[in-house]
Amino acid sequence: MISVVIPIHNEEPSILPLYDRLTAVMEKVQKPYELIFIDDASNDRSFDLLANLVEIDSRLKVIRLRRNFGQTAALSAGFDEAQGEIIISMDGDLQHAPEDIPALLERMNEGYDIASGWRKNRVDNLWLRKIPSRIANYMMRKASGVDLHDFGTTFKAYRSEVLKDVNLYGELHRFIPALASFYGARVIEVPIANINRPAGQSHYGIGRTFRVLFDILTIKFLLKYFTRPMHFFGKLGLAGLGIGGLIMAYLAVFKLLGGELVQDHGPLMIAGALLLLGGIMMFTTGLLGEMMMRTYFESQGRRIYAVREIRTRREAQEAGGAR
Repeated sequence: MISVVIPIHNEEPSILPLYDRLTAVMEKVQKPYELIFIDDASNDRSFDLLANLVEIDSRLKVIRLRRNFGQTAALSAGFDEAQGEIIISMDGDLQHAPEDIPALLERMNEGYDIASGWRKNRVDNLWLRKIPSRIANYMMRKASGVDLHDFGTTFKAYRSEVLKDVNLYGELHRFIPALASFYGARVIEVPIANINRPAGQSHYGIGRTFRVLFDILTIKFLLKYFTRPMHFFGKLGLAGLGIGGLIMAYLAVFKLLGGELVQDHGPLMIAGALLLLGGIMMFTTGLLGEMMMRTYFESQGRRIYAVREIRTRREAQEAGGAR
């Protein structure tokens, strides 16, 4: 069984063409499959079109979220519902070509746990998308230790058991290969087509780059220091104690020699101490908050999304019969 998971948000013009192309490709694959669309609270006719398709295709499942939770939560909802041994995720805006699915499956058949799409020849804007993306991908490679050229694309194939070891929060869906590699997953990169968006507008802008930078810091901490946080906080503590000790020793000697601390060094001493302590407190508070959030969700068995309804063909037929 192969499960194809597609999160969507206001993709009305792409729904029918995407469905037609997906079914044509999956029929050629000649393996049992299911299509799972997750409607992330669209305010156009996306869900209505999918609900109509459900009535004629038993291999289609549509999940509708109560509000717009974001792409990571939508993917998590699809992964939880997927029944396939191999799960393929992709965008619903037709920038990912369904015709590339066989290439991903071919590498999975070679024994890899994750086949990650690589937009080798990108057609995006040079300054707003290409250059920020290259910088972000370079930082991701260094932070995660996973040698991928393209972390940002959603178009990937996973073995279902790999996803069971990965819990998604925030916007960490692009880091699934890095998180899975922590548990020993084998990752391979597969070149995929990249085309301009046929219809609609992109939901991402330059502001997304700054959120990615925060995610990189989070991943770096989770992969390297999650099980040994003192190795991280201890270094900062020693650095702070060392610098603070030297400053205090210098000021003590200066005072013993008859100097006036407040008159000569007061403003600089106060400003430096506040900046140093404030920076350390803010940074460590953010990382500790990330750990606490993960612990809360995992220990309580909580999910980061709420499903409004799950529509299948059988339920649609039963509802029709009841009427």
